[in-house]
Amino acid sequence: MELITETEKMKTWTREKRANGMKIGFVPTMGYLHQGHLSLMKYARSHCDSLVVSIFINPAQFGPTEDFKTYPQNLDRDLELMKPIPVDMVFNPAPEQIYPDGFQTYVEVAKLTRVLCGVNRPTHFQGVTTVVAKLFNIVRPHLAVFGQKDFQQLVVIQRMVKDLNMDVEVVGQPTVREEDGLAMSSRNVHLLPGERKSALALSEALKLAQEMARQGQRTAAEILRAVKKHIESQPYTQLQYAVLVDPETLEEVEVIEGKALLALAAVVGKPRLIDNAIITAY
Repeated sequence: MELITETEKMKTWTREKRANGMKIGFVPTMGYLHQGHLSLMKYARSHCDSLVVSIFINPAQFGPTEDFKTYPQNLDRDLELMKPIPVDMVFNPAPEQIYPDGFQTYVEVAKLTRVLCGVNRPTHFQGVTTVVAKLFNIVRPHLAVFGQKDFQQLVVIQRMVKDLNMDVEVVGQPTVREEDGLAMSSRNVHLLPGERKSALALSEALKLAQEMARQGQRTAAEILRAVKKHIESQPYTQLQYAVLVDPETLEEVEVIEGKALLALAAVVGKPRLIDNAIITAY
């Protein structure tokens, strides 16, 4: 496993691999890795000749009151966790490598970013799409793998790639959960014991919604009423949204016909957590 911190060296490495006919897989991360990240790497590893993982805490996707300065990081720990995959190249640039002096160009996906997390984090997805577009240009992967826990992010990036004719396949992989059902997230480390128990309400609410649909309930308002009641009954949860949407357009649905995405976001103690699941009507 090699480590590169400079953009031009990363581009040179990529050019050499492509010139030799190698298929490059890519998993972009913000570090402080967990088994969810590793599952994405394993998928990319099995479908490609070379695997690149980026570790970059992107300042552009954090709002002024968000947790950029306290976001967990430990490069040595991350490198150790990646060894068994194995990863060929780790790209760990400093912010000035991605956003050099005078930087003023941003990539924006308009409609898909105005709902769900985009309501409370209006600048977030512009930061995400900009950094991912830059990373795609630097790494030039054939395949990029993202987690479905960040479902809106996945849909937004797939839209960006399609709209801008980017020559990369973007695939999503299922959410990986702790034994108690909590969706794995780097932010979970900030949960206090009592808060963690409250955080389980998100995954419990997903199961509740699916059970209601299985028993014949199709009305979004009724399902969401039960979901919100369950989450808000916990002492440390502040629900930001609970919405049933079309999985492709992210537009809200009133009745579940076939399948719908139940997307949740809540502040639990200090961390802001998200979770989601496809709810089927059969």
